[in-house]
Amino acid sequence: MIDLRLLREDPDRVRASQRARGEDVALVDSLLSADERRRSSGVRFDELRSEQKALGKLIPKASGDEKAELLQKAGRLASDVKAADAEQHEADEETKRLLQQLGNLVHPDVPVGGEEDFVVLETHGTIRDFGAEGFEPKDHLELGEALGAIDVERGAKVSGSRFYYLTGVGALLELALVNAAIAQATEAGFIPMLTPALVRPRAMEGTGFLGQAAENVYHLEKDDYYLVGTSEVPLAAYHMDEILDADKLPLRYAGFSPCFRREAGTYGKDTRGIFRVHQFDKVEMFSYVDPADAENEHQRLLAWEKQWLTALGLPFQVIDVASGDLGSSASRKFDCEAWIPTQGKYRELTSASNCDGFQARRLSVRMRDGKKVQPLSTLNGTLCAVPRTIVAILENHQLADGSVRVPEMLRPYLGGREVLEPISK
Repeated sequence: MIDLRLLREDPDRVRASQRARGEDVALVDSLLSADERRRSSGVRFDELRSEQKALGKLIPKASGDEKAELLQKAGRLASDVKAADAEQHEADEETKRLLQQLGNLVHPDVPVGGEEDFVVLETHGTIRDFGAEGFEPKDHLELGEALGAIDVERGAKVSGSRFYYLTGVGALLELALVNAAIAQATEAGFIPMLTPALVRPRAMEGTGFLGQAAENVYHLEKDDYYLVGTSEVPLAAYHMDEILDADKLPLRYAGFSPCFRREAGTYGKDTRGIFRVHQFDKVEMFSYVDPADAENEHQRLLAWEKQWLTALGLPFQVIDVASGDLGSSASRKFDCEAWIPTQGKYRELTSASNCDGFQARRLSVRMRDGKKVQPLSTLNGTLCAVPRTIVAILENHQLADGSVRVPEMLRPYLGGREVLEPISK
């Protein structure tokens, strides 16, 4: 959530942020009104309680008619205190409810607009000319089936659409990617983590996934648990309700977890293969930092993602995501999009988001610098979303005979294998 003091001091900035997101601007005025009621009812409650305490000291000293009058007044005052307390609680709850609906403040450099209004910041690598090489590229599913690596038919039989099996070299390729990603993250100073896939409501809400993203979250109603769509959720909640020493920051974690997404609203999109699925594995980077270092850390996360995609030999572009396509927690987000030959376009493989103090305030994660205690900043960055990375590797590194060249960086994790051969060979 944002800082209420900022809302009071500069409401126009918050209105502009809401407008840029394409969200309800009137929410700002509703929140200002609720906050004013909360503060004024709090002042009234404190005044009445003070009067009640003072009266309580007079009653034992009084007698006769004076005492009877004071007792009568005390009864009326007790009723007023109770009503003021109820009013304060109601206004406080309304303020919290509205504050939870407000997205993070959009960074001033973010391009304004919808999904297609991103700005391309960088382009890396060379897109292969398969025509010049004398063959038509196959898509990842055709390649994966020939390699004995992907089985979507049985995935659908067992679990339904958008589920799959990785088999043989497909399973080995996932394990190689995960191990290589964790190795890179560990070398960069991240603490490797295996995180829970089920979290309580506060963890999901605290990271901002029960707002606009709620339709894509799996909820186990009987137990009131949520299946995470990213290890960002348990990593953000790891230090929930804690105060961290400023001199221990930054704290960096690399979480590996299964991820579950309903993919609501994507009917008919990316239905072939394993690009858009309901369950997948991912290595996620997560940082707790001093707010003064948040923008620098954002650039560092992006640099680690670029290092990873470059090591995999994938052509990609970096985009500055437009305001209307930001998640509610992010003030700014950079995506790395890899070239997918058979689609003829770049598609998202990694993201790096700066959430400033938005998640930290919700989860009560603070830093102590001397005597000062304040919310810190959190950031997250995808290092390897496994299925999409496999899609990009198979399509970009395929050879004319249907085999696939293994990126050099992954070869030590695949027993030195340089090429994945079709199983029919």
